[in-house]
Amino acid sequence: MLRLGPIAAAARRLPAGPCPGPLCLAGSRGSFARSWPPAGDRRPLFRQVRAAAAGGERVRVLKTPKGTRDHPPAQTALRDRLLSAVVSCFKRHGAAAIDTPVLELRETLMGKYGEDTKLIYELQDQGGELLALRYDLTVPFARYLAMNKVTNMKRYHVAKVYRRDNPATTRGRYREFYQCDFDIAGQFDPMIPDAECLKIVHEILSDLQLGDFIIKVNDRRILNGVFAVCGVPESKFIPACSTVDKLDKVPWEEVRSEMVGEKGLSPEAADRIGEYVQLHGGLDLIERLLQDPKLSQNKLAKEGLGDMKLLFEYLTLFGITEKASGEKLRTTETQVLVATPQKHLLPARLKLISELWDAGIKAEMLYKKDPKLLKQLQYCEDTGIPLAAIVGEQELADRVVKLRDVATREQVDIPREKLIDEIRRRLEP
Repeated sequence: MLRLGPIAAAARRLPAGPCPGPLCLAGSRGSFARSWPPAGDRRPLFRQVRAAAAGGERVRVLKTPKGTRDHPPAQTALRDRLLSAVVSCFKRHGAAAIDTPVLELRETLMGKYGEDTKLIYELQDQGGELLALRYDLTVPFARYLAMNKVTNMKRYHVAKVYRRDNPATTRGRYREFYQCDFDIAGQFDPMIPDAECLKIVHEILSDLQLGDFIIKVNDRRILNGVFAVCGVPESKFIPACSTVDKLDKVPWEEVRSEMVGEKGLSPEAADRIGEYVQLHGGLDLIERLLQDPKLSQNKLAKEGLGDMKLLFEYLTLFGITEKASGEKLRTTETQVLVATPQKHLLPARLKLISELWDAGIKAEMLYKKDPKLLKQLQYCEDTGIPLAAIVGEQELADRVVKLRDVATREQVDIPREKLIDEIRRRLEP
């Protein structure tokens, strides 16, 4: 789903005196003109306003409701151009348009949005029906499919939705805004429709020339698998998920505090979750998570990671994954990260990194007694360190070091006495 951010609103003053001329209204069935206020009511109305002002009474200010805004002609024209580009892309991919009522039965919407259900605008009983303003375009689409017994459909829908949120107009958060939905409903082979949806998002953002952008993807099965291996009860999966969703807006410390203080998770479980949800990457991260000793044993997570790997293969064919030309600018010259896969191996790390330093090799390690191997490898990815020297209990027993090429993820056991020479050979220009 692609949502266009709202366009900034503009204010306009109304004339203080009588209307200088008639307000002309034209429609498809003809045109008519009339003046406002009606001639018979004009003078008493303005006399009342002047009397109220003179007496110190509060004069009612004309304004839009909180969290909404008017679109003057220039902004409306710009919005129409943006939506036209979006709709053109949807049509290019073979989608048909539908429209649904702005009102839905209250029971249709309730319970579909987790904790965000409280943001639904409920209306008073109208003719025996409890109604609500639509919160998004997805649930009305699901209702449309079920009601009409439609099993396969590629559709788009561009319309306004409503949320009883705390508006932050400076950050583009309104209570009334447009959503542009594209959905492929039906049963298909895994990840093929998903890849097309991401291709569409990429085409639209590229066409609008908004600058560089990142499209973030995830799979709920992976997140539920993370919760499971971190010791979160299944009954708390949804509340924990709603808190993790805030990571794009607030730092991890605040997310962790909410998990423990409000959602009832143990500090240990929250810390374990943090080790996973703060990771980021592409196919390389998927490969590492598939090798994670805990996640690889969780059925849901393994299924999600398998489908995500397939998705990235399709996205690569579509040409919308990151290229080798997008390498990060390195701020250090570190050549090797010394890492350990198990606990209580800090002495082994200190001894190995000292050997590397003494040999003139630029090396680093994480300043924790027992860092997770996944965290250490993620650090290599983030900072561009080309090699990881991994020493675990088995390596110590065999007097070898596992040398990992961070880019290719290939790793081989190197005898301890030959490690320095092998590192130098690999680092030769």
